[in-house]
Amino acid sequence: MFIYFLRRLILVLPVAFGVSVICFMLVQIAPGDPLTAIMPVDATADEQAAMRAVYGLDKPLPVQYAIWISNLVQGDMGKSIATGRPVAGEVFGAVQNSLLLAVSAAVIAFPIGIFLGFLAGYFRDTLIDRAVTALSIAGVSVPNYWLGIVLVIIFSVNLGWLPSMGAGPGGSQDWSWDWLHMRHLVLPAVTLAVVPIGIVARTVRALAGDLLTMDFVLALYAKGMSRGDVLRHVARNAAATALSVMGLQLGYLLGGSILIETVFNWPGSGFLLSNAIFQRDLPLLQGTILVLALFFVAMNLIVDVAQAAIDPRIKRS
Repeated sequence: MFIYFLRRLILVLPVAFGVSVICFMLVQIAPGDPLTAIMPVDATADEQAAMRAVYGLDKPLPVQYAIWISNLVQGDMGKSIATGRPVAGEVFGAVQNSLLLAVSAAVIAFPIGIFLGFLAGYFRDTLIDRAVTALSIAGVSVPNYWLGIVLVIIFSVNLGWLPSMGAGPGGSQDWSWDWLHMRHLVLPAVTLAVVPIGIVARTVRALAGDLLTMDFVLALYAKGMSRGDVLRHVARNAAATALSVMGLQLGYLLGGSILIETVFNWPGSGFLLSNAIFQRDLPLLQGTILVLALFFVAMNLIVDVAQAAIDPRIKRS
């Protein structure tokens, strides 16, 4: 198992390098001048050139990349053009908040999705199956930013049960583990969980439905095994694929929550990314995209290792 993990870890290195190149180039080739937001409108050519030299934007792109990656290896992600603060502090603070939101959504989504999927697979082609399938399709199809706005209108504006914005009382951006702060997490986490519930339910339904019709299940029943034990075998066979889908969904939850964080004014990486785009803040944009992309790569590595631990056939292949 250790050799398998080491092999997968080595394969991650070229992927991480490719991700860093793509992140750097995508931001660099985007139209517009990143210094427009901070330079005075009447700045002279000399002042503009001096500002470009300060941020290293006057150098060729390969040199800029070499400096950027060299600083990155030493833990220096540069300074935000808009705020002047270190990018690393802003990015990791925002990623921490996004991770909190993504894990909370996953805690809601995965158990519900697995339960609904197994229920639909076990009662395949019945009314229960059709009801679960309809709910899953609705969950995947409904725009989550629209659902978020509807939940805010119902639970914040009309009922006044839950706050609609920020991570703390009064729209505060600081997080703490008490109910005054945790109640701010409820609406964005539920909104974010709807899509993965539908995807996981559809995946598990298909897996469970197929497995329950296989010969090995009939053989287990013929050996006198109880229904609970047979379902445990089915769940174990479906676990590797379901785990892969859930791991990818956790990556999407972290990186794909820009609209939800904007709707709820949640101080996460999506909110930070949207601000960086509007302000043309290149260092902040590069740092945020890179960290999110590397998290996605890390999640794939963890899922691959977990799959191999569950299903030895993957490790042997």
